[in-house]
Amino acid sequence: MEPLQQDDPRQIGPYTALARFGESAVCVRYVAYGPDGAVSVVSVARPELAALTAFRTRFRSETRRTERLAGGWVAPIESRTDGDPLWTASPYVPALSLREAIALGGPLPERALRTLGAGLAETLSRVHAGGAVLHGLAPDTVLLAADGPRLTAFGALGAAVVAEAHPDGQLTVRLGYLTPEQAAGSKPGPASDIFVLGLLLAYAATGTTPLGDADLIAHAEPELDGVPAELRPLVASCLEKLPEDRPSAGTVAAELALEGAAALARDGWLPPGLVQAVESQAAEVESLRSGGEPAQAGPGPTDAIPQQHAGGSQGPVGAPEGGQLVTGGDTLVVRGRGVDRATAALGVPSARTTPVAPVAPVAPVAPPAARALTAVPLPVPAPALPLVSPPPPAAPDRRALLFGIAAGVAGIALGGASVYALGDDASKSVPKPAPTPPRTRVAGVPPEPVWRYEHPGKEDDAPPNATVAGDRVLVLTGGDQAVGVDVRTGRRLWQIAEAASPSRAVAVDAELCFVDGESEFLWISVRDGRIKHRVAKTTLLGPGETLTVGSVTGWDGSTLWMTGHIKKGAATTAHFLAYDLVARTWQWRTQITKGQPPAIPRYDLIAVRPADIVVRQDAASLTPVQRKASKGASVLLTFDRKTGRQRQTLALPGIGPTAALTGDAAEKVFAASAGELHAYSSSGGKRLWRLAAAALAPGETGVFPFGKGVLRGSALYVANRHQEVCAVDTATGRALWRRSTEAPVWGSVPATALSAGGGTVLAGDGVQLTAFAGRDGRRLWKFQEAGAGDVPGGPRYVPLQGGGRMLVVQRERTFYALPVD
Repeated sequence: MEPLQQDDPRQIGPYTALARFGESAVCVRYVAYGPDGAVSVVSVARPELAALTAFRTRFRSETRRTERLAGGWVAPIESRTDGDPLWTASPYVPALSLREAIALGGPLPERALRTLGAGLAETLSRVHAGGAVLHGLAPDTVLLAADGPRLTAFGALGAAVVAEAHPDGQLTVRLGYLTPEQAAGSKPGPASDIFVLGLLLAYAATGTTPLGDADLIAHAEPELDGVPAELRPLVASCLEKLPEDRPSAGTVAAELALEGAAALARDGWLPPGLVQAVESQAAEVESLRSGGEPAQAGPGPTDAIPQQHAGGSQGPVGAPEGGQLVTGGDTLVVRGRGVDRATAALGVPSARTTPVAPVAPVAPVAPPAARALTAVPLPVPAPALPLVSPPPPAAPDRRALLFGIAAGVAGIALGGASVYALGDDASKSVPKPAPTPPRTRVAGVPPEPVWRYEHPGKEDDAPPNATVAGDRVLVLTGGDQAVGVDVRTGRRLWQIAEAASPSRAVAVDAELCFVDGESEFLWISVRDGRIKHRVAKTTLLGPGETLTVGSVTGWDGSTLWMTGHIKKGAATTAHFLAYDLVARTWQWRTQITKGQPPAIPRYDLIAVRPADIVVRQDAASLTPVQRKASKGASVLLTFDRKTGRQRQTLALPGIGPTAALTGDAAEKVFAASAGELHAYSSSGGKRLWRLAAAALAPGETGVFPFGKGVLRGSALYVANRHQEVCAVDTATGRALWRRSTEAPVWGSVPATALSAGGGTVLAGDGVQLTAFAGRDGRRLWKFQEAGAGDVPGGPRYVPLQGGGRMLVVQRERTFYALPVD
């Protein structure tokens, strides 16, 4: 970071520049603050490149694609893609580049490696889901922040080592990596990104690259002795020579962190020295925002690292002396300082001791920016220049994205180099869009689905029951089979015919799910679908007893509650049962009223408390005697969690037997009453408060009941049939906010759910899925699939709980994954 120069802009769109924040081959970056005072990093394209039609076309298309990727580990961006200057802006996140982190603290420990690799693989999975190739992994484009890794380059422009404008209007972009398929003259694909990810993980684990030049990349086995033993097989699989032998990004993410990178990083993932460096950087930026000056240059622990572009990729080996990089023997000379090539040049393996022959560079390397911080250089988020579609096959014409190999080059970034040439006429085949004014990020734009999965079945088949197990696998059960779908990629992982079940699967832990099969209880590995345990129902009970499970009531921890019929001889009795899914033993069984023949009583779980649970019998299974005794009211049954003894029967007058009910962990039950919402004490049935019904428009009539809500802290989030979503203070009944989804009023109440972080409230109806800010009810966005029968009476978009940062949404047999929170 350094003071603004005379020719630097002071105002970039709505942003006021404070200081230079480094530069890359295609842009200069600035620390700036926006109208709201928040600090951002604004990247301004170099004028000589922005003058090229080819550059502007690619800048525009890649920026738009990055906007669609926003979410998860990808920061939202604002941009100007027409006019002058071209710029992108993203929120400032205190972080170190991977290269800086290795130089400062050495190789990363295993937990940090897992978090790093899982976070990058999660992002790659989203990119690959659209059939694109990232082209953006490098030690300088990967940032290590306190809450997890960030990827700052999403295409050839963002990760460029060199970008050169030619007099004929052509743009040459050189990348700092090479893969075996590129060395063989083939076009890169998604598997190429996996190879580069393997190189990065090996570098992060050892401080050097396992393959040092094009020949080694094409033919040699990688040197992975320094990689932790548990990670070595996975890294080796990423570095397979044949693309088809490499794992998918989703598989890599699951192998490294089944619970997700965010969960692994939650309690801290960086070594103490790196944490201190990140905090120092944040303090420096805060000082600047408060009116201070950028720190003056001074020696620091990473001064010996070649820093052509802070936060950008380094230049190629063999750059002329005027470009600041000179090769000679085993030493890389940078501004007069000697550097161990094995540490600073990721493209050269530690075992190599013979000189690397200089190669003519693609273009001179720009002089490095002045050093700024006294501790470590500030990493700079690369401009959000997003994913690049795979280049065409060999021998393209000038209308195509040209690809070439600098054979034998020991690329200083990742063991090789790739060259892309973009001619002025390359853009002529692309219709030029109409100019658009400078803009900020558009409010109300929904996240783009990472994937869409259509569950097989006939048109009149019932939708599958869905459970998100361990935030990683969507488990679908139905009458013909059970299926596991990867939450990150939408890829079907497994299917098991013998696990067909009319009941939802139950997540036992991060590894196992429970399925009530036709004749057995099954424990299935969510990762590969293998049946780990099975218990025949004929062996579950005492001698001569046979169990028929009616329905799963619910579960909490390792305890599963269900209703069922137990037959012994000619006698059949109905029971409410508790089963320990871990110990695989019964906790208790309590005899209950049989229910309306031939149905087995069905209990709905209302509340789970430390000492008891509260249930309500489904109205369809009530006997005539039960209906008469209830006098049209909902009847709550309370059972002791430890013994199963029924403690209480409580009728709620005025609350119908089918009214939506939600209970908290203390004593309250929240019930729909006509168009109002009431709160009751479950110990005595006293009404505590009521929330008024929806305000109707002139001439509008009808009753618009509330549905079942979701609780978080002291707030209840609940929707009604008038298409309102409300946040209610559970202690007082005061509406914290009420907002409309703006969907047409129809026959069903929207289904509600919360995002994993609790910051977003989701409401799904037959027209759309609407997202609100949990704190103040601001409507954030609406999602619907165009042309998918979005009519008020159609099937609802149902947000499912679980999935971590990935929200899974069900619409009958169709499932979507949206990056939320």
